[in-house]
Amino acid sequence: MTEITATFEKTFEALIEAKKYTAIREILNTLRPADIAIILQNVDETKLPLLFRLLPKETAAEAFVEMESDEQELLIRSFSDAELKEVVDELYVDDAVDIVEEMPANVVKRILKSADPDMRKMINEILKYPDDSAGSIMTTEYVELRPDLTAEDAIKRIRRTGIDKETIYTCYVTDANRKLIGALTLKDILLAEDDTLIGDIMHEDTVSVTTLDDQEEAAKSLSKYDLNAIPVVDKEGRLVGIITVDDAIDVIEEETTEDIEKMAAITPTDKPYLKLSPFEIWKSRIPWLMLLMVSATFTGMIISGFEDALATTVVLTAFIPMLMDTGGNSGSQASVTVIRSLSIGDIEWSDVGSVLWKELRVASMCAATLGVVVFGKLQLVDRLLLNNPAVTVSVSIVVAITLMITIIAAKLVGCSLPMLAKKLGFDPAVMASPFITTIVDALSLIIYFAIAKAVLHI
Repeated sequence: MTEITATFEKTFEALIEAKKYTAIREILNTLRPADIAIILQNVDETKLPLLFRLLPKETAAEAFVEMESDEQELLIRSFSDAELKEVVDELYVDDAVDIVEEMPANVVKRILKSADPDMRKMINEILKYPDDSAGSIMTTEYVELRPDLTAEDAIKRIRRTGIDKETIYTCYVTDANRKLIGALTLKDILLAEDDTLIGDIMHEDTVSVTTLDDQEEAAKSLSKYDLNAIPVVDKEGRLVGIITVDDAIDVIEEETTEDIEKMAAITPTDKPYLKLSPFEIWKSRIPWLMLLMVSATFTGMIISGFEDALATTVVLTAFIPMLMDTGGNSGSQASVTVIRSLSIGDIEWSDVGSVLWKELRVASMCAATLGVVVFGKLQLVDRLLLNNPAVTVSVSIVVAITLMITIIAAKLVGCSLPMLAKKLGFDPAVMASPFITTIVDALSLIIYFAIAKAVLHI
């Protein structure tokens, strides 16, 4: 597949160089908008406006939505007012809002100027909602029906108004005050008798979210209840928009990317990696690296405090990296598992007891296994095969016991800190590998030297 893609790109570039625009148009007409967007964002910026103009109006608008904000801005600046209006007129409201949020002020003015009054009003209304709220990602283009309509009249209404709606499969029923009272699918309407009232066949137990609900929670509701769209209501229960499944997927992707970046100790950014400059990448990473570097100084302080003990039993120094790494890895396993479960709603703070009890049992089994293995390794490999007399039975016992206790402590810390962070209102992803590892490193050293002092009397 990679070879086919590379060959296609070379062919496309050759056609551009040869100015065979008819052939290019025919190729583009066979592709989906998302694929067209990928192709166009890889062509020379000077050729982009020309190639974009080869697309049919509707395809051009769909491909425009799929492009990165840099390419969108470049195209908007190259459009005439008439061309910009053509593209804007083909956009759904939620897509137009997404584009407006990414553009500089002077470009936004042109977009809003090109939009018709109704579109402009809807864009401005959505922009009023807080970032990351359900209201900020909804669209106001949905099919609205009254309960006293017959199925026949409902179909006529859908035919008349559906062309401008983002989805017509799910229709929403409101009363005279526009309060949401039910929902039904196009299938329900088509299979009903012509004189059947919508109020008699609608589903009253409609799942909905409010405009101020978190967008991630709204996306989870779509997934949980297997919906194609979910209605958004205001504080009074009035229907103001819907969130479609494609927007929910985008939200889930963004939130997952953000969590991964936080778990790697990186400040989240909206730009793709290849669009980021080295300076922007440095800026997103350096604060966390500095914070972790400072916190890691506690490890150095602990080692400094036991310099005399290490001086009398130098062999103990050789096992510090293994103990710290194993502890960090154990804590990371637990923290990543718990963070993921928290993000998808599998566990809540009320489950903290069950989580701790389960991780304690897992940690005990892991500790027993690794403790036996490391003791055997030290005695068979280090002492006998490598002929290291400093690795005595007592030293092996210290290392094995330390490893076992460290693993148990690391897993309990790793599973509890993300849950505590969630309870206190922080993002659990922040309490991921880097922080867990730093904490466990300090714990492992304290445990190590305490056991060494007790067993070896140093």
